[in-house]
Amino acid sequence: MNSTPGWLTALAESARTMPVPRRMRPPETGGRESAVLVLFGEGETGPDLLLIQRNEGLRRHSGQPAFPGGRIEPTDASPEAAALREAAEETGAEPDGIDVVGRLPELYLPFSDFRVIPVLGWWRRPSDVRPVDIGEVAAVSRVPVADLADPGNRVQVRYGGDGAWGPGFRVDGMLVWGFTGAVVDALLGLGGWELPWHREGLTDVFEATPHGLRPVG
Repeated sequence: MNSTPGWLTALAESARTMPVPRRMRPPETGGRESAVLVLFGEGETGPDLLLIQRNEGLRRHSGQPAFPGGRIEPTDASPEAAALREAAEETGAEPDGIDVVGRLPELYLPFSDFRVIPVLGWWRRPSDVRPVDIGEVAAVSRVPVADLADPGNRVQVRYGGDGAWGPGFRVDGMLVWGFTGAVVDALLGLGGWELPWHREGLTDVFEATPHGLRPVG
């Protein structure tokens, strides 16, 4: 049996109380309750993460890479159940091969008014994955943590005119940014995977717009 590794148990404990950026703190009331599955597995080069690429033309987060997930439905027993259900519906990942190991603090996406609970999982028995909900999902990838940590894959994203910046990652033909990029960035630090990289003079800089990203400069 592929039991949960110690590094993930330690990561789950650290992530449970990780600081939440001010712009991602949930309001006292309101917001659509949702959950995503942050699923770690063991790949050929070490730990990896399951990511999806959303289809173009969706009303929210069109074309963006993301963790599998969505709204918590009244029939879901818990955020964990919702995250596992959504992952199965979107990617075909079999819930009985996944162990839930913890949660991150609830986060808020102001643009879409979602309150999101990231659920940490261990892929004890990996299953084949693919775009199952083809109306929403264009591609499914298992992305090595080593690729996400590689300084050469780092980009920066500017948000609006408030001077806020966020992390991005160019991996497997995708540009991971926004909510997903922020969670990945936090997990790299907590897991001890982050490598030194130069923010100053970085040429890969993008600006977030209502229609996605545009290069700056």
